[in-house]
Formats: sequence, structure tokens, C-alpha cells
Amino acid sequence: MMTAACTTSLLGVAAEAALAVPGVAALQPRLARRLAAAAAPTRADTTPPEAGIRADRAPDGSGWHFEVRCVVAGGRRALDIARDVHDRVTAALITHLATHGLTEPVTVAVTVTGIAARHDAA
Repeated sequence: MMTAACTTSLLGVAAEAALAVPGVAALQPRLARRLAAAAAPTRADTTPPEAGIRADRAPDGSGWHFEVRCVVAGGRRALDIARDVHDRVTAALITHLATHGLTEPVTVAVTVTGIAARHDAA
């Protein structure tokens, strides 16, 4: 059985894999997390990359579903970046679970939430 610490570990693995994809500028937290951060402006924005990943167990406990919310940089098609994120995150999670002796189904959905502006030197 996976513990909360294991879930946190999976979030970190997914975030690291997503951020390693060329063209991913950042991971974006869900609206609830952004609103909570805005309501407590006492600290600078220290939202961890894992906040852009959501992990849920399948209702019957037979596997995992991950949602990755990313902002992409211009220069490549968003669809190509999203496919690369999907493939890399899926592979990283399956490998991570296997190293812990778990062979569970993993599904990954990637949502592109924005395109970062390019800052070209003039």
C-alpha cells in the first residue's frame, strides 16, 4: 500500500520528468492552490513544482491517474510538448513504482495551461 510519503515521492518524480522535457517552461498549480497562495501573500511565491501535478488512486485501488498542468515555451508546437511530457512522465512513474516492487497501471493526462512569452534579445 502506498503511503502519503510515497505519493509525495511520485509527485516529485512526475514533476522532475515533466520539467526535463524541452519546451516546458513551468508547472502550474490548480486554481485552489493559486488562490490559497494569493490569500497568504506574506511569503514570496515558493510554490513547489509538484503543485502542478495531481495524483489520484483509481476508485478500486488498482492504479494511479496523474494530471500534469504545464506552461510551455514558444518555439515548438504545444501538442508535441504535451506528448513528450505524457511519455516521459509515464515512463518515469512506471520505473519508480517498479523500483519499489509495484506494478500498477498508470495513466497520465497533460493539460497545457499557457504559453510563456518569448523574450528575444533585440
